Amino acid sequence: MTIVEITRLVTGGVDTHADVHVAAAVDANGGVLGVEMFATTPSGYAELADWLAGFGELVRVGVEGTGAYGAGLARFLRTRDVTVIEVDRPNRQARRRQGKSDTIDAIEAARAAPSGRASGVAKTADGDVEAIRALLVARRSGRNVRVKYLNQLRHLIFTAPDELRERFRHVHRDQLARTAASLRPSGDVVTSATKLAMITLGRRVLALEADGARLDRDLERLVRTVAPKLLEVYGVGVHTAAILLVAAGDNPHRLKSEAAFAHLCGVAPIPASSGKTTRYRLNPGGNRQANHALWRIVFTRMSNDERTRNYVARRLAEGKTIREIMRVLKRYVARELYPHVVTR
Repeated sequence: MTIVEITRLVTGGVDTHADVHVAAAVDANGGVLGVEMFATTPSGYAELADWLAGFGELVRVGVEGTGAYGAGLARFLRTRDVTVIEVDRPNRQARRRQGKSDTIDAIEAARAAPSGRASGVAKTADGDVEAIRALLVARRSGRNVRVKYLNQLRHLIFTAPDELRERFRHVHRDQLARTAASLRPSGDVVTSATKLAMITLGRRVLALEADGARLDRDLERLVRTVAPKLLEVYGVGVHTAAILLVAAGDNPHRLKSEAAFAHLCGVAPIPASSGKTTRYRLNPGGNRQANHALWRIVFTRMSNDERTRNYVARRLAEGKTIREIMRVLKRYVARELYPHVVTR
């Protein structure tokens, strides 16, 4: 009599945090094999992977927050040739029924991967696109802070003593920060203090602009290296291309079709039919920055591209609204951009 040993297939799930990760292991039927806590260090990642592999053949690991607290763990697991699945947090209905704890979340993450509730392969975040993402974070925050400082500078000018206010009355907004930075504190106590505040804000704006110019140069170099043909598409600039590349990640082939890319960008309509009524509704999910990038492309084309303008005119004559037309155009643009985003 021959005894055949059957290897147990194991799926892991991890609820990630800043200092510790809670891991759970389940079998092919979703039965819990164990739950354990590990440190968020390289040695802790190794212990977690070895612990999961100790239950059998590790098939995949569902990880919450692979773009945040789980980024380091996801990178480590890929070095062990383990498939990492991105798991969203459980929906509110499930949490109301089952409660909320790190153990429950880890078990749900483990069960979500084999059940199909979570099937998206996580981004690798280990190449040029991850570098683009880091630069975009700094560029976006710098732009927001620059606007804040300029608004504060303008308010100081509005409330400044008459002589100082008149000095800036005809200064163009593009020269506002440079002119303010060139001031010298003088005059009475209010005028001197106002000038000092304006000098400080002006210098901050100039520093942010210099940082932004350097970030833009590096962004353009990386985008042209990763996807040069993407920039040749009408309406696609460096920042727009960068946002779309970041949405796809360093492993864009995880997006199996242009429909998957459209869904990622939140421009794929969702079925909302019931009974004899067949309808679709707007997708409020997806990557909202990528969705806005597509909106910018469509907006540019509606203003300057003759073919798009003719299409808009025809659809308006049919009774469609601008918002409805833009939704259709965003879906079309996603289909057009997909080959350039995935093929690198």
